[in-house]
Amino acid sequence: MGKKKNKSAFRSKFLKLFWVCFTIAIMVVVVLFLLISKGAIGYLPPIDELQNPKNKYATEIYSSDLKIIGHYFQNKENRVGVDFNAISPNLINALIATEDVRFYDHSGVDGKALLRALVYLGKAGGGSTITQQLAKLLYSPASESLIGRAMKKPIEWVIAVKLERLYTKEEIIAMYLNQFDFLNNAVGIKSAVQVYFNTTPDNLSIEQAATLVGMCKNPSLYNPVRFNARTRDRRNVVLKQMVKGDYITVEQYDSLKQLPLELNYQQVDHKLGLAPYFREYLRMMLSKKEPNEKDYTDKERFRADKVRWENDPLYGFCSKNRKADGSPYNIYTDGLKIYTTIDSRMQQYAEEAVMEHMSELQKSFFKEKAGRGYAPFERKAKDDEINRNMNRSMRNSERYRKLKQAGVTATQIEASFNEPVEMLVFSYKGLIDTIMSPLDSIRYNKHFLRCGFMSIDPLSGHVKAYVGGPNFEQFQYDMVSQGRRQIGSTVKPFLYTLAMEEGLQPCDSVKNQAITLYTESGTTWSPRNSRRERIGEVVSLKWALQTSNNWISAYLMSLFTPQSLVNLMHSFGITGQLDPVLSLALGPCEVSVEELVDAYTAYPNKGVRVEPLYVTRIEDNNGNVIKTFTPQMHEIFSEEASYKMLDMLKAVVDGGGSGRIRFRYGITAQMGAKTGTTNDNADGWFVGFTPSLVSGVWVGGEDRSIHFDTMAEGQGANMALPIWAIYMKKVFEDKKLGYFQSELFDIPPGRDVNTTCRRLDPER
Repeated sequence: MGKKKNKSAFRSKFLKLFWVCFTIAIMVVVVLFLLISKGAIGYLPPIDELQNPKNKYATEIYSSDLKIIGHYFQNKENRVGVDFNAISPNLINALIATEDVRFYDHSGVDGKALLRALVYLGKAGGGSTITQQLAKLLYSPASESLIGRAMKKPIEWVIAVKLERLYTKEEIIAMYLNQFDFLNNAVGIKSAVQVYFNTTPDNLSIEQAATLVGMCKNPSLYNPVRFNARTRDRRNVVLKQMVKGDYITVEQYDSLKQLPLELNYQQVDHKLGLAPYFREYLRMMLSKKEPNEKDYTDKERFRADKVRWENDPLYGFCSKNRKADGSPYNIYTDGLKIYTTIDSRMQQYAEEAVMEHMSELQKSFFKEKAGRGYAPFERKAKDDEINRNMNRSMRNSERYRKLKQAGVTATQIEASFNEPVEMLVFSYKGLIDTIMSPLDSIRYNKHFLRCGFMSIDPLSGHVKAYVGGPNFEQFQYDMVSQGRRQIGSTVKPFLYTLAMEEGLQPCDSVKNQAITLYTESGTTWSPRNSRRERIGEVVSLKWALQTSNNWISAYLMSLFTPQSLVNLMHSFGITGQLDPVLSLALGPCEVSVEELVDAYTAYPNKGVRVEPLYVTRIEDNNGNVIKTFTPQMHEIFSEEASYKMLDMLKAVVDGGGSGRIRFRYGITAQMGAKTGTTNDNADGWFVGFTPSLVSGVWVGGEDRSIHFDTMAEGQGANMALPIWAIYMKKVFEDKKLGYFQSELFDIPPGRDVNTTCRRLDPER
């Protein structure tokens, strides 16, 4: 009897103690969660941040035909937001079936799932809801301390409940999918479906959706690029969960689980993809700061940039425009949408044309230089000149800068550049795995000729294609907008425009003979003429331009002051230094491809030059238009002079140095053009235009001393013209683009530009 009493008293005390402890535990939990919800313990984001999570979104770049041609993102944050309605139901169903089957029934924390996880120690599945996982992605900072790690789950529960109060279930799913990092620079579902399947979130198939949801468990473990079989097994687990949730039938599951895991993997890298030179140029333009004269050694460049800052709304866009909070836009994190004028099809044709011609031209260059000790430099290059060039390139290399920063001495650095190492070097057939010294690799890379190409609509200014070099991954210097090279005979149309504007006619004539002019300093200038036709005969100006005659150009220069040509060329949009000297008539000035193509838009556009337009509008991440861009027009010369110039520039193709466009490439379109070749074949140019498209090409070596030794190989008609011709053939063949060879220049019927022909030099 006493034992029973003692046992009863013990049980009573135990129950009292249990309930006291249980009550205290409940009170502790309640107080704990109350303190967490008030922000007294752990990190709880402010309510305004919960209402507006600070997601960093990548900027999307669109072509004019609405293809995404690239992104700007910070580090690996290639995230692009997408609304719930733009996500395939297959993905939503797979996510709910696998990650949170009672998603629509709980308020952020699933008590049943949590209890099951505690009882079975996680063996029957985790207890985290989709909302909790979102809370973890958004607001759960890493913690090294034991207490910090222990507090993470309660904090996530509190945040999850608050998120459920602020957002609908659909918004939470969209936020979760937009936030998740699927690896391989695919942050967020829109980037993920593009990277892995090259599609959009609304077009995902069931098996594709199951693959991506399977990655949510552990994207490193279930990386479809590296672990295809393992990820396929995980995909099938998700499909089985979809059967349990009645989202697909058993028959569908039996069929889908047999499918191989097929990807259409699109590697995300700013060096890859369509229009990389253009995307980099656009990034630099958008990010420009207001020019400060202290930062410039070239005062002419400062003045040009200052003018551009003041007149070009795209130049320094992020600094000039502000968000609602007053901060400047950030192209890496603000999720802008940039709608460019680039046509993805024409861009593709331009890149193909560059690749087709440059790979063949390179074979000729290697063949010519084979076995020559001075290669890739010119025949007359001296050893000390070559050594200076190589040393300069060595010091400008990234390898040199890193060694210098690491404190390695100059002598040790130079020694390391002469030591053979394993490396990959470029070729048009793919990278070559070889052993070579860094200095030899510099010389090897110098063998590769560079190029620049741009194509523009002369009426709207829309830039349709932009290729800054033969391969952006290997040669990142942009020869469209950054590079400036001597333009040779492509300058002559400007001189002839000056003459036509002063009342001369294409049929006006002059004797074709050597000429000597006196400069302002009293020295003589006697240009050479490479062609020997019709020497001593009286020839028309039209024939002189058609054959790119230097003597007639010099004669025309004698009729005007060099400064008048400088002024006209500046009005054509050429911003660099132009020396007012007689030889300017032969093109020793350095100009970019961008400027030269822009200048030539005036010829098919009746004397009106249109500045290149790269972007039509920019929107914020909510689709609100921040800025629209319109073409800038400049009247350079009269409509009457434009008809005269068209008459002469058409003759360059129909009977002059650009005739191979007709007989070799079979292009019959009405067009005007001009080739250019500088001294020693250092630069090859070609600018051609139809009534609705102006395109220009430059081809040459990295340095002016790198070029073909022969005129036949090194002239602009051989180096540059073929790229233009290949591109235009592709453009004409694509009827959807709307460019036709039957198009004619807009010249009034019966207009005669050769009404009063006269001899200009009766005494010569």
